[in-house]
Amino acid sequence: MKKQDQNKDVVSVNRRNFIKGGASVAIAGIGSTVFSAASVADELDNDWGISRYSSDEEFWDGVRSQFILDDSTTYMNIGTTGSMPKHVLKNYHKNNKTVAKYPWDMDNKFGSWPYVSDMVSDIAASFGAEPHEIILSRNTTDGMCSIINGLNLQPGDVILTTHHEHIAAVSPLNVVKERFGVEIVEIQLPVFTGSENVTERDYVKAFRKAIKEHSNVKLITFSHITYKTGTRLPAKKICQLATKHQIPTLVDGAHTIGMLDLNFHDIECDFYAGSGHKWQCGPGATGILYVRDNMNRLKEWSNGEKPYWAINSSLGHLDFFGSQLQLQYIGNDNYPAKQALVDSCKMWDDIGRARIEKRVLELGSLCKDLLQEALPNAYIFSPNEKGLTSGLTTFNPFELEDKELLTQFRDRLREDYGYIIRTTDFKLYKDDTADSNALRISTHLFHNEEDVRGLVSAIRDLYDYMA
Repeated sequence: MKKQDQNKDVVSVNRRNFIKGGASVAIAGIGSTVFSAASVADELDNDWGISRYSSDEEFWDGVRSQFILDDSTTYMNIGTTGSMPKHVLKNYHKNNKTVAKYPWDMDNKFGSWPYVSDMVSDIAASFGAEPHEIILSRNTTDGMCSIINGLNLQPGDVILTTHHEHIAAVSPLNVVKERFGVEIVEIQLPVFTGSENVTERDYVKAFRKAIKEHSNVKLITFSHITYKTGTRLPAKKICQLATKHQIPTLVDGAHTIGMLDLNFHDIECDFYAGSGHKWQCGPGATGILYVRDNMNRLKEWSNGEKPYWAINSSLGHLDFFGSQLQLQYIGNDNYPAKQALVDSCKMWDDIGRARIEKRVLELGSLCKDLLQEALPNAYIFSPNEKGLTSGLTTFNPFELEDKELLTQFRDRLREDYGYIIRTTDFKLYKDDTADSNALRISTHLFHNEEDVRGLVSAIRDLYDYMA
């Protein structure tokens, strides 16, 4: 056997030891505290009375026990998809059986047509909105496409966006560009790389500059939290700037619903599209779309012309129904899925959305601090600054263009250590000819400090082997 192969065998054995005991938090992070709370799990399933627990960690252990995540791994990719709580999953299954058994009237389980009125009323206030302003959509993409493609746009109109948007925005923006001759202007966002200082003011300044340089701006659309770097933009300040210039705003909130304590009225946006299956831990193909006050501001912008067509609707030609019902009714819907999203939202409300935000941001901040200590020369693209931080942490300890190495690192982190994160790529600057690559971590309410410390220890151990 070659010496090099012998060394690899030794490393492999050491890595197994790391998992089994040397740094037990690597795998035990998700197992130890979950099962220490197992004694209360059944009780919590039937009685969501977790506030009675004396300590904060005991409280969060009770929350962790409500999820059925595989205990042989530590799942930290909520930015891609979350996991339904046990009672939500149970009710979802029950409601699907009801629809299968009573397909005509669904045993009146969801009330009268259009079957989501009670659901919307149950959650609207939690997002700082009126029921007539909330649509239970299919996901962020559905919401973004429905708004952008429905706007009354004309050749020469300008839409401002950023160079760090998801395909959910980029795709419909390209459609209106090609179809109507709309000009799409990408704003160069300030990008944090771990060394320079970035503030909220820098982001507002970038939007202000773009507004000043372009006339006839009909819409500003941006991500509240960019999925590429995990940076939280100052959404309220950007929307206030847009309002000052009478420009409607559409916010991509794929990574905020379920993570942050949101108030749509306070943000002062016109449209807000978010996911139900990510941080909110609802089922797939669910989302929340906010349309401010039946589009009254959009009507002002349109100078009397029809400002919007509800293209994703079975009632889009019937104006007397109002925008909420037009956008909500798409024909036969997946009502058990919509109810499951609402059930998850109500669980979040019971816990307290401000409390969840505080927990998620604290774990995200710890993750960023520990990574900086463990890998002082790594690129860390997620600022750890108040107002800009989130539960997403994006970093790269290698060369930015080496996607293959990062993919290997991601896979080895799962196979050898049991941690599930993801890779991502983006342009640091919008004129870059090559993408920069990174790893992305999601910390959420069912994680704890042991999970974060164990992950960073595993990352450091694997980096020492692969560097």
